[in-house]
Amino acid sequence: MRIILCLLLLSFGSIAQNLSKDLDITIQKHFVNKEVGGVFMLINDGKVVYKYWQGKANIQNNIAINQYTNFRMASVSKQFTAACIMILKNQGKLSYDDNLMRFFPLFNQAVGSKIKIRHLLTHTSGILDYEELIPKNFTAQVLDEAVVNLLATENRVYFETGSQFRYSNSGFCILAQIVEIVSGLSYTEFIEQNIFQPLKMKNTYLYDPVSKMPLRALGYAQDSTGKVVLADQSITSATKGDGCIYTSLNDYQIWLKAIQQGTLFQLKKELEQINYTITDDSKMRYGMGWFNTITPQNGLELYHSGSTSGFSNGVYFVPDKQFAFVYFTNLADNHGIEAKLIDILKTNKLWTPSFDFKSALDFTR
Repeated sequence: MRIILCLLLLSFGSIAQNLSKDLDITIQKHFVNKEVGGVFMLINDGKVVYKYWQGKANIQNNIAINQYTNFRMASVSKQFTAACIMILKNQGKLSYDDNLMRFFPLFNQAVGSKIKIRHLLTHTSGILDYEELIPKNFTAQVLDEAVVNLLATENRVYFETGSQFRYSNSGFCILAQIVEIVSGLSYTEFIEQNIFQPLKMKNTYLYDPVSKMPLRALGYAQDSTGKVVLADQSITSATKGDGCIYTSLNDYQIWLKAIQQGTLFQLKKELEQINYTITDDSKMRYGMGWFNTITPQNGLELYHSGSTSGFSNGVYFVPDKQFAFVYFTNLADNHGIEAKLIDILKTNKLWTPSFDFKSALDFTR
């Protein structure tokens, strides 16, 4: 028996070493320019089996990235905004069927009376992209309140509310404002008191120009010559509801565990109420800040990417199997690694997802 156990342990150790080596090589090749980098984590059966980081969080000051570095989540932040709405709904303070007129009486009646919270949570409102409405001479960073003001007088929508899917940052900025109106707190205060503090996510913040984040990564991009240049902020990178959270690899692991255990809300139960089938074959849906699908072999599979000025991120999570891979990088337009990671997981016979990562990424563009 001891001999068999030893052989099994040796075999498992060999597989783990091969997996780590393959992942190391793939990630290193993904970052041709070594100045910038990111963090990567693989969780299998609830255990972290791989963590990796490389590059600089701040090139100018020569600060290296580590597992405690804060990265801007971009659209991965949407799952936190949706969580705030779920918490308020479960407190009895709002309904998914409340329309915009309840919260914004001055909103255009023809639009606001039709769009409900459920439409914002599934990107099916048809509401205009606020980015298209920003005046050309506007130079200050746009905030969520300004997004609502830009949209309030519009009588146009892209399509009949509830009839189609169109990814919308506008919708999640509106949701952040609803959180403030219903709770009587700022969005930052609400999310800190109801999510970050209860979960002890001590290294997670919402961006504010005057706030200090000592472990913050700055964002970068490559110019036409391939040179890495600072690209940390843009005119649209200060809105909170659609993409303003900074978190670390370790704190995000806490968040995934809370989702899996249902600590603050039951995500699977909420998705039964708030979900929209995007593709005809029913393999891709969106709800509560997650692209998702359900398969017989894996159960609920969740995915979201994040892209903004200077950052590219991705999260794939299977709660029932306690499986996840996460990557946060401080380089713009740096997606596409999902397929490479999945090939490695398949080769090492660790995981075979059913999720269409490319289609989900394309829907956000």
